[in-house]
Amino acid sequence: MARHEGGCQCGAVRYAVELELDKLIACNCSRCGKLGSVLAFAPASAFELKQGQDSLTEYRFNSHKISHLFCKTCGIQSFGRGVGPDGAEMAAINVRTLDDVDVFALDPHRFDGKSL
Repeated sequence: MARHEGGCQCGAVRYAVELELDKLIACNCSRCGKLGSVLAFAPASAFELKQGQDSLTEYRFNSHKISHLFCKTCGIQSFGRGVGPDGAEMAAINVRTLDDVDVFALDPHRFDGKSL
Protein backbone atom coordinates (compact mmCIF):
# COMPACT_ATOMS: atom_id res chain seq x y z
CA MET A 1 0.00 0.00 0.00
CA ALA A 2 1.16 3.49 -0.77
CA ARG A 3 0.48 6.54 1.38
CA HIS A 4 -1.18 9.41 -0.43
CA GLU A 5 -2.28 12.84 0.73
CA GLY A 6 -4.91 15.05 -0.76
CA GLY A 7 -7.65 17.55 -0.16
CA CYS A 8 -10.02 20.10 -1.56
CA GLN A 9 -9.16 23.04 -3.80
CA CYS A 10 -9.11 25.74 -1.11
CA GLY A 11 -7.07 23.63 1.35
CA ALA A 12 -9.61 23.60 4.17
CA VAL A 13 -9.97 19.80 3.95
CA ARG A 14 -6.84 17.63 4.03
CA TYR A 15 -6.54 13.87 4.36
CA ALA A 16 -4.10 10.97 4.15
CA VAL A 17 -4.88 7.45 2.97
CA GLU A 18 -3.06 4.15 2.50
CA LEU A 19 -4.18 3.03 -0.93
CA GLU A 20 -3.20 1.30 -4.14
CA LEU A 21 -4.31 2.90 -7.39
CA ASP A 22 -4.90 -0.35 -9.26
CA LYS A 23 -8.67 -0.89 -8.86
CA LEU A 24 -10.23 2.44 -9.81
CA ILE A 25 -13.71 3.10 -11.09
CA ALA A 26 -15.26 5.86 -13.15
CA CYS A 27 -18.99 5.69 -12.49
CA ASN A 28 -21.68 7.23 -14.69
CA CYS A 29 -24.40 7.51 -12.02
CA SER A 30 -26.22 10.81 -11.64
CA ARG A 31 -23.68 12.09 -9.09
CA CYS A 32 -20.31 10.68 -10.17
CA GLY A 33 -20.97 11.35 -13.84
CA LYS A 34 -21.55 15.04 -13.24
CA LEU A 35 -18.59 15.32 -10.85
CA GLY A 36 -16.17 13.45 -13.08
CA SER A 37 -14.95 11.47 -10.09
CA VAL A 38 -12.42 8.69 -10.40
CA LEU A 39 -12.84 6.56 -7.29
CA ALA A 40 -10.60 4.31 -5.24
CA PHE A 41 -11.74 2.51 -2.10
CA ALA A 42 -9.89 1.99 1.16
CA PRO A 43 -10.81 0.52 4.53
CA ALA A 44 -11.88 3.23 6.98
CA SER A 45 -8.88 2.32 9.12
CA ALA A 46 -6.55 3.34 6.25
CA PHE A 47 -8.06 6.85 6.03
CA GLU A 48 -7.14 9.84 8.20
CA LEU A 49 -8.86 13.21 8.03
CA LYS A 50 -5.99 15.54 8.90
CA GLN A 51 -7.97 18.78 8.94
CA GLY A 52 -11.32 20.22 7.99
CA GLN A 53 -13.99 18.22 9.84
CA ASP A 54 -15.85 21.49 10.50
CA SER A 55 -15.49 22.45 6.83
CA LEU A 56 -17.36 19.38 5.55
CA THR A 57 -20.99 19.11 4.64
CA GLU A 58 -22.83 15.97 3.63
CA TYR A 59 -25.04 14.90 0.76
CA ARG A 60 -26.86 11.55 0.50
CA PHE A 61 -28.94 10.35 -2.42
CA ASN A 62 -30.50 7.20 -3.86
CA SER A 63 -30.21 4.52 -1.14
CA HIS A 64 -28.53 6.98 1.31
CA LYS A 65 -25.78 4.42 2.03
CA ILE A 66 -22.86 6.68 1.11
CA SER A 67 -22.08 9.88 2.95
CA HIS A 68 -20.78 12.15 0.17
CA LEU A 69 -18.68 14.77 1.96
CA PHE A 70 -17.61 18.02 0.38
CA CYS A 71 -15.99 21.29 1.40
CA LYS A 72 -18.42 24.05 2.39
CA THR A 73 -16.10 26.68 0.93
CA CYS A 74 -14.96 25.39 -2.47
CA GLY A 75 -17.47 22.57 -3.04
CA ILE A 76 -14.91 19.87 -3.84
CA GLN A 77 -15.83 16.31 -2.85
CA SER A 78 -12.52 14.76 -1.83
CA PHE A 79 -13.96 11.61 -0.28
CA GLY A 80 -17.04 9.87 1.01
CA ARG A 81 -17.75 7.32 3.69
CA GLY A 82 -19.87 4.21 3.54
CA VAL A 83 -20.05 0.48 3.96
CA GLY A 84 -18.63 -1.89 1.36
CA PRO A 85 -20.37 -4.99 0.00
CA ASP A 86 -18.69 -7.07 2.73
CA GLY A 87 -20.17 -4.86 5.49
CA ALA A 88 -16.85 -3.19 6.38
CA GLU A 89 -16.64 0.59 6.75
CA MET A 90 -14.76 2.18 3.87
CA ALA A 91 -13.66 5.49 2.43
CA ALA A 92 -14.36 6.32 -1.20
CA ILE A 93 -11.52 8.55 -2.39
CA ASN A 94 -11.88 10.91 -5.33
CA VAL A 95 -8.48 10.21 -6.90
CA ARG A 96 -8.61 13.60 -8.63
CA THR A 97 -8.06 15.18 -5.20
CA LEU A 98 -4.84 13.29 -4.44
CA ASP A 99 -1.69 15.40 -4.53
CA ASP A 100 0.76 14.59 -7.32
CA VAL A 101 -1.38 11.91 -9.03
CA ASP A 102 -1.89 12.22 -12.77
CA VAL A 103 -5.40 10.84 -13.34
CA PHE A 104 -4.83 10.85 -17.10
CA ALA A 105 -2.12 8.21 -16.64
CA LEU A 106 -4.59 5.88 -14.87
CA ASP A 107 -7.01 3.42 -16.44
CA PRO A 108 -10.17 3.23 -14.31
CA HIS A 109 -12.79 0.55 -14.86
CA ARG A 110 -16.01 2.03 -16.24
CA PHE A 111 -18.89 1.26 -13.88
CA ASP A 112 -22.47 1.60 -15.15
CA GLY A 113 -24.11 3.15 -12.11
CA LYS A 114 -26.91 4.61 -14.26
CA SER A 115 -28.32 1.12 -14.70
CA LEU A 116 -28.63 0.41 -10.96
